Amino acid sequence: MKKILVAVVLAFGVSAYAQQAQYDLVLRGGHVIDPKNNVDGMFDVAISAGKIAAIAPSIPASAARRAVDVSGLYVTPGLVDPHVHVFIGLRHNAWGNGDLAVEADVMSIPYGVTTVADAGSSGWRDFAEFRHRVIDTSRTRVLAFINIVGAGMENNDDVAEQNDHDMDLNKLSAVIAANKDVIVGIKSAHWEQPNYISVETAVKAGERNHLPVMLDFGWFDNKSYEHAISSILRPGDISTHVFRMPAPLLGADGKPAPFMVEARKRGVKFDVGHGGGSFTFKLAAPMIEAGFWPDSISTDLHTDSATGTMLNLPNVMDKILALGVPFKEVIRESTTNPATEIGHPELGQIAVGSVADVAVLGLEHGKFGFADLAGGKVDGTERIVPEMTIRAGRVLFDLNARTAVPWKGANLRYAVK
Repeated sequence: MKKILVAVVLAFGVSAYAQQAQYDLVLRGGHVIDPKNNVDGMFDVAISAGKIAAIAPSIPASAARRAVDVSGLYVTPGLVDPHVHVFIGLRHNAWGNGDLAVEADVMSIPYGVTTVADAGSSGWRDFAEFRHRVIDTSRTRVLAFINIVGAGMENNDDVAEQNDHDMDLNKLSAVIAANKDVIVGIKSAHWEQPNYISVETAVKAGERNHLPVMLDFGWFDNKSYEHAISSILRPGDISTHVFRMPAPLLGADGKPAPFMVEARKRGVKFDVGHGGGSFTFKLAAPMIEAGFWPDSISTDLHTDSATGTMLNLPNVMDKILALGVPFKEVIRESTTNPATEIGHPELGQIAVGSVADVAVLGLEHGKFGFADLAGGKVDGTERIVPEMTIRAGRVLFDLNARTAVPWKGANLRYAVK
């Protein structure tokens, strides 16, 4: 049965101005925030051949094949989410190759996210399948932290990740070598035993392959988080779920514990990793109030978190904003900071010559409420609304149809399949 696609192809013909147009697309009248390059002001942004071609106070609409008015909106680098689970598959109750993962494009593109890093859903045993079915087919740029355990996160009870006999550095390193373009680090997670075998082995793999480690510490009651942060993690390694109870982040005086401050000085990075059970205002509020802001904001995206209090990356950004981190810094923690953490500093910026991954965001003002996993609430006066997502120069999401034209009287060609 034939059906008319929602998407339409605008058939204006090849006009003289289009033939002479210098750019493919220009975003006009927006407030550009690019923390990496210290840009914070009113600029037009031109895109050509999938890359940023120009940034200037004014670029004529006639200079582009398509000009879009983004007045009253913020133009930022495409958002980067460094902690997701997108290895969807048929395993029941499984994060890796299972039904607890979510489709990358569905939970990224409508929310201004252009790059994600899957956090250990797959290991060396099933990474080839993950790449074939998800990484290579998604419109979102999907990168990955590979699990230190060969089986990855194959179930929800974390049994697989307790198997230190499945931590084969030779086989892991071979998979990393074959996938250097997409593997950005090694993940250690959910280790329940009263030792540090998982994270220590992950660090060995990181040293061998020149990659950072992302640590989900796991159980706090039988080993020292301070020891892991202070004595095992290296500069550039990442501790995710930083505001998860009962992490011992605060000293007796209610201020950030000295070991946290020292770890940050050494270069250890601290990531939000909100998830379905890893974000509490009881820890986040005093830490942020004391100036200990997260280095990166991430979702820990999976089915439970996406349908719980996490929802999506802009909602997590809203919570950090409501706790007192300035908007520009929230953008930094969602763009250039995570891009640098995952070894891709060329992303997370709007600079001439860089890939045209762009988020156009609205910032609503009003009375809004935001929840943590325990049912705690903070009130905020600002809320981020994704308006447009551009990936490598292509508009993939357009909330208010700014790139469309009134259909009446327009010469529209509808694609039929």
